[in-house]
Amino acid sequence: MATLGMSPADKEAVTAFRRDVVEPSMTKLVILDFWAEWCGPCKALGPTLEKVAEAYADKGVVLAKIDTDKNQFIANQFQIRSIPTVYAMFQGQLVADLTSARTESALRATLDQLLKQLPIQSEAADAAAELEPLIAMGEEVLDAGDAERAVSIFEQLLEMAPDHPAVLSGHIRALLGAGRIEDAEAATAALPEALANDPAIHRAIATVSLARSAPPAADYAGLAAEVAASPDDHEKRFALANAQMAAGDRDGAADNLLHIVAADRAWNEDAARQQLLKLFEVVGMTDPWVSQQRRRLSAILFG
Repeated sequence: MATLGMSPADKEAVTAFRRDVVEPSMTKLVILDFWAEWCGPCKALGPTLEKVAEAYADKGVVLAKIDTDKNQFIANQFQIRSIPTVYAMFQGQLVADLTSARTESALRATLDQLLKQLPIQSEAADAAAELEPLIAMGEEVLDAGDAERAVSIFEQLLEMAPDHPAVLSGHIRALLGAGRIEDAEAATAALPEALANDPAIHRAIATVSLARSAPPAADYAGLAAEVAASPDDHEKRFALANAQMAAGDRDGAADNLLHIVAADRAWNEDAARQQLLKLFEVVGMTDPWVSQQRRRLSAILFG
């Protein structure tokens, strides 16, 4: 924004804009709100912008309000024709027009998309970077079968990040691994509603659901013998698959569930396929084993 030939007031406005908007945008995402005292819609939108900016402050979002009456030169530089006009700026460049995001949910959704795409520096990003190796350690310990130690690790992580989806998920699955089903169910019931759609939370909920449906481990051998004697008894085969899940035999569980799907997909209102999908969530949708089993399922359904 050149200053040659400008009045002293315009130069002062440009200096203030660089200091208050452009410089912070080098590392943060700046919500740029063009407004005026006489503008009713501006005053209606203002509290929403302020609330969301405050909620996203630790994610590197800041709010800059530009009164177009007092900053006509700045408004003209941005070719503001109507207000409210709301932009998002990063590293001195406009990266999004937020004017149409008039509700809190719409604004949050747009900001979430931008924050995923831009290298914003924030306390939340720094904290997440610190947590990642610790979460990975907890998952490794859980995968190795030391559920009690995994519970301890995730409980310590909960003190650091009580609302982190991966931490909450790991804690619930570790509790199940340690045989503490009631504690896992209680932790699931206490999950924040705002995290309901997170994949990590889906995985934890699916794990609890499978644990509820699994028969006692002592029935494993008897179920296997009954299925061998009555291979077309889908109910017994389904129970065996659940027992295999509880015992960690995911290959056996998948084989039996796929057998039911191939024989009678509609059995028990598609229960076998639905249970298989839960197993996929428990293992993790990005796991190569899940990809392999999904191909087997597709071959049965569409082959």
